[in-house]
Amino acid sequence: MTSILKADRVQSTSNGFVLPPAGGIIQMQYTQFTGTSEVSISAGTDTALTDLTVNITPISTSSIIRIDAMVNGEWNTQEATYDNVWFFYRGTTKLSHSAAGSRNVGVMMGTSLTYYSSDSASTPEHVTYSYFDTPSTTSQITYKVGVIQGNGYNWFLNRTVSDTDNASYERGTSFISVTEIAG
Repeated sequence: MTSILKADRVQSTSNGFVLPPAGGIIQMQYTQFTGTSEVSISAGTDTALTDLTVNITPISTSSIIRIDAMVNGEWNTQEATYDNVWFFYRGTTKLSHSAAGSRNVGVMMGTSLTYYSSDSASTPEHVTYSYFDTPSTTSQITYKVGVIQGNGYNWFLNRTVSDTDNASYERGTSFISVTEIAG
């Protein structure tokens, strides 16, 4: 039996890994959270969702890290849906829009109102967003989902506020993933 290996280009790095051409995927890591939790958020304070954390050790300092998240849950009050912004952390560094006066900044504003006040404990919201990071390191990095809410309300991750055991009180899953892309 004869084996044939064909390649237009193969580039070896000094650490022994063969990298794909620029834009190629090197590796992907993820955390998918299927449990439930309640996250207490103080007014105007950046808060990490510790259940949505993932580690990656980049192969190259020129890599780009694409961070993706899908977060399901429900705010404990209707007013919270108007004033929340989602972002990521790299370690303790907030990855988001740059500071802009006294505005809350992030990557993605939360979904619009999905319920009315008499249905405020059984109609979840969600947010899906991405960000490209250039950390320039080959050391392990921890990425986390973060949120800021202007008035300080609680977020119920993967569940509704009431979480009653019947079909009107949904549960979901959430995830964070990181993909290393050759730079």
